[in-house]
Amino acid sequence: MSTEVILKINSTSSNKTELLGEHVGKNLKGGEVIELVSDLGGGKTTFVRGLAKGLGSTDTVSSPSFTIQQQYRTQDLTLHHFDFYRLHEPGVLVHELAEEIHKEDAVTVVEWADIVQGVLPENRLKIELKAVGETKRQLVFRGPDSLKYLLEGLK
Repeated sequence: MSTEVILKINSTSSNKTELLGEHVGKNLKGGEVIELVSDLGGGKTTFVRGLAKGLGSTDTVSSPSFTIQQQYRTQDLTLHHFDFYRLHEPGVLVHELAEEIHKEDAVTVVEWADIVQGVLPENRLKIELKAVGETKRQLVFRGPDSLKYLLEGLK
């Protein structure tokens, strides 16, 4: 993926990380793919909780580490949250992922995407969450210019 660093933001708490996700969620239109990268416990699910809230979902957001995929419904869009952490091979799930990422009425978030890089589109937002303390994170947003609208108003 050819990217440029669009933005770096420091989060001082899990609440701020969730708020950042909520802000990005409010900017989503549908058809976007977001790749989340961090260590275990790095804040990925917290960020997705905010995304879902920003999209207007009232569903309870939980990590899909064991279920591999979670879906959260909103009035207009479906948020698909994939987590390939426990898999060595994506198997049939790669076909499901490939199908979901092309839907304009959905947003797809992928964690631990190393084994599905060939399926992910170039036109995606990659967010790295780096721990810089127990609850502090640095979020690095990378992606093509065509996705800068997702970060409008972020601080």
